Amino acid sequence: MSESVPQSNTVDRDRVAAMLSILPGLGHLYKHHYVVGIGLLVGGNILTGFVSVLMALGTFGLSILVVPAIYIATVAASAYALPDWHGHHHYLHPWTPVVPEPDAEESV
Repeated sequence: MSESVPQSNTVDRDRVAAMLSILPGLGHLYKHHYVVGIGLLVGGNILTGFVSVLMALGTFGLSILVVPAIYIATVAASAYALPDWHGHHHYLHPWTPVVPEPDAEESV
């Protein structure tokens, strides 16, 4: 059945995660890295806002644009490079059956 699916319908989850990182942390949540995603959404965004406002006093307001732009680009690159854990959390998808992996001893 995979032959009948057009190539344009496949989704590159790395690119989607990088695009979702416009709001840093959403790309990590999309790739199922929940602890890092929540940490970036709450702590990282607040800390970046605080640092950029403090630095604005010494940079004539330039840091209000530059610091968040660098932060967003870095988080987007991180979300792009992370391995995708979609489907690895079986307790979040109880409706899908878990197929046990064959042991190496059985195949010999």
